[in-house]
Amino acid sequence: MRLKLSGKLVRPMAYVVVLAGIGIGAWFIRERWLPLIVGKGGDAETAQTESPPIEEAKVLKLSEQARANLGLVSKPASVQSYWRTIQIPGVITDRPGMTDSGITSPIAGVITRVHAFEGDIIRPGDKLFTIRLISEYLQQAQSDLFKAIRETDILNTEKARLGELARMGAIPGNRIIELDQQISRQAGLIDAQRQDLLARGLEQNQIDQIELGEFLVTIDIHAPLVGEPSKTVKPVGFVETSSPFSNGFFEIQDLKVALGQQVIAGEALAVLANHSSLYVQGHAFRKEASSIARVAENGVPVEIVFAEDTPKDWPALSQEFQIRHLANTTDPNSRTFEFFIPLTNQSRLYEKDDRKFVIWRFRPGQRVSLRVPVEELKDVIVLPAGAVVHEGPEAWVFQQNGDLFNRISVQVIHQDRSSVVIANDKNITPGFYLAQGSAASLNRVLKAQAASGMRADVHVHADGTTHAAH
Repeated sequence: MRLKLSGKLVRPMAYVVVLAGIGIGAWFIRERWLPLIVGKGGDAETAQTESPPIEEAKVLKLSEQARANLGLVSKPASVQSYWRTIQIPGVITDRPGMTDSGITSPIAGVITRVHAFEGDIIRPGDKLFTIRLISEYLQQAQSDLFKAIRETDILNTEKARLGELARMGAIPGNRIIELDQQISRQAGLIDAQRQDLLARGLEQNQIDQIELGEFLVTIDIHAPLVGEPSKTVKPVGFVETSSPFSNGFFEIQDLKVALGQQVIAGEALAVLANHSSLYVQGHAFRKEASSIARVAENGVPVEIVFAEDTPKDWPALSQEFQIRHLANTTDPNSRTFEFFIPLTNQSRLYEKDDRKFVIWRFRPGQRVSLRVPVEELKDVIVLPAGAVVHEGPEAWVFQQNGDLFNRISVQVIHQDRSSVVIANDKNITPGFYLAQGSAASLNRVLKAQAASGMRADVHVHADGTTHAAH
């Protein structure tokens, strides 16, 4: 008996047969396709077996050229003491009573000549101005002095004439006594008039001329004297032993009058300056007062960083900076108080148009940064700030051994812009040669080495690129 299958049953059976054939064929060629599946998405255990993890790299190798490109320098580590500092802003200022000197007119008059101009260097005693006198008082004072001198001469002549007659009894003796009294009064008057003229700026030789009848029409104003040569402040940097300024000098900082200008007694004519001695003025908050006071009392040196300075153009500073005094008032606006550090300036001269000019290294108004020591850290290792690289809580330095650099974990106690202080916890042995900078670059090179899976003896460039040694 023949059975007739319907079309609905034949079609599903055909699908089953085809799928079974595909499965059997895939089983026989599984060695071809199975690695592809495992390579893309195999289990973690298989992947770890075939691709073991790279251990954390701690040593890198740099060629001599790479070290030169980085400017890398290594120095032996040493245990020392270090002062933790606080950074305080400051400014260079004039030193009152020593830096500037005002020149005023002793009398009323008209400026007929200006002998020195702004920027000029002058010696003590040099002429600054010539003033034509218009003061009626001074003219009268000269006349009174001359009259007193002449009157004294007349009285002395009369006394000499009558003295012989008095001895002969021809005239009473009290006449000679009256003449002596008049001469004494004139002498007192002359002394008073001389002192008055000296107080008004006239010199002794000028007064001598007035007494001879040569009245002054003009007077010269001179630069003030600065004291005995042995006591004169000499600016650092002068090497001219025969310089006319070896006993001190002034610079015309501000000229306040013009030719032909009328001035009165006491009016300012010029401001002279000598910036050889200045102050560094610090501005600190009240909470820092106790620390700064201790530094001042104990004479602990303060480090000063000068803004816009060019040390290569000047001799090295040999001065030790110590706080001289603290202000005992607080600024009501900024709530800061001031303290002062003496600064000995440096200078050099140049000549132009037959005149000498001076260039100062430090100038009033120049900004500075003060590092005031407040705490001494003992038995620590101090390195430049660039010698340590930070990554999260970790901090590392690099020990050099020939071409190899070993990364060492360290504990940072204190760090500022210029230095980093490391604990002496036996992790670093004194005498180890440590890289003094470029720690961040060295760490990048080390990471590049670790990412490449290469050993420390691969060839490594300063930019972090690596390739096999050749």
